[in-house]
Amino acid sequence: MTLNFWMIIGFVGQTFFSMRFLVQWLASEKAGRSIIPFSFWIFSLMGSFFLLTYAIYRRDPVFILGQTPNLFIYSRNIYLIKRKKRRCNN
Repeated sequence: MTLNFWMIIGFVGQTFFSMRFLVQWLASEKAGRSIIPFSFWIFSLMGSFFLLTYAIYRRDPVFILGQTPNLFIYSRNIYLIKRKKRRCNN
């Protein structure tokens, strides 16, 4: 298997996407309860972005359809978290 630029983009996306589960698990273990840390949403957004970029390059409509809504959902969650923090700090 020869790695090219687009395969690296795909692997980077998959790594970001997988990291979100690791940070969620570690944060939950530390807290002793199930929680979703802010970094979960950042890794989700970055993973989806890179995976969508790779899917577009591959012209895979199933993969594109699967990743596109995630960008909006993860971005919205990040926005809501940041908005709540701004309100609490005022």
